[in-house]
Amino acid sequence: MAIDFIKNPDERNDPPRPLLEHLMALKDMLVFGAVAWAICVVAAGVFSPQVLAWLKSPAAANEDMLQGLDLTSGFSTMMSIAIWGGTALSFPFLVYALLRFVFPALTNREKAILMSILVFGFSLFLAGVALAYSKTLPLVVTAFQQINKWVGLPVTTIRIEGYISIVLKTIIAFGLVFQMPLALFVLGWFGVVTSKGLREKRRIAIVVSFVLAMFLTPPDPMSQILMAVPLCLLYEVSIWAVWLKEKGSR
Repeated sequence: MAIDFIKNPDERNDPPRPLLEHLMALKDMLVFGAVAWAICVVAAGVFSPQVLAWLKSPAAANEDMLQGLDLTSGFSTMMSIAIWGGTALSFPFLVYALLRFVFPALTNREKAILMSILVFGFSLFLAGVALAYSKTLPLVVTAFQQINKWVGLPVTTIRIEGYISIVLKTIIAFGLVFQMPLALFVLGWFGVVTSKGLREKRRIAIVVSFVLAMFLTPPDPMSQILMAVPLCLLYEVSIWAVWLKEKGSR
C-alpha cells in the first residue's frame, strides 16, 4: 500500500457514485459509529471499578479520604466513567467509520497525509494525558491539601464525585491543548498562517497559553505552569514545522 502511495500519489480508487449510494454510505457510517459508542460505553461501565482505581492513583497519599457521601455516589461515578471512558474508547472506531466514508473520495497522497495527521494527533493526545496523570494531578491534590491546612480547614473526607470531575477535566484538557501544533501545522499547510507570522506573535501566544492554562486547569499555580510551559514549547515546535513545510514547498 505504501508503495502504491509513492507510485501513484494522485490516483483515486473509487469511481464516481450516485448521490443515493453516498447517502447510504453516510447512514452506514452513522449507525456503525452509534453502535460502537454504545458498546464502548457499556464496556467502560462494566470495568468502572478498575477504571476508578486507576483514576484514584494520583491521590495515593489521600486515597482513604475519597468517599461517596450520597446513596447514589456509586451510580453517578459509574455513569461518569461509562460516558467519558466509553467516548474515549470508541474514538478509534469513530475515526475508522469516518475514514471508510471519506477515503474513497481522496487521492493516495491525501490518504497518506490524513493518516499521518491522525497518528501524530493521537500521539500528542496521549502525551498530554500522560503528563496530566503522572505529574499534574498528584501536584494538584497535594497543593489543595496544603492550602486547606494553611487556611485552617483540614479536609478528612473528599467527595468522590468532585474528585473524579477534576481528574477527568484535567486529563481531557491536557490531551486537547496538546493538539495545538497539529492545528497550526494544518493551518500552515493551507496557507492560513506562516512561520514568520507565528514568530511575530510569539509573545501573544505565550500570554494566551497562560490564560488557557488558567481556565483549563484547577486553580493552583503549579498545574497552570505545567500546562502553560509545554504549550509554549509546542508553539515553538509548530513554528519549525510550518517553516519546514514552507521550505519543502519552495
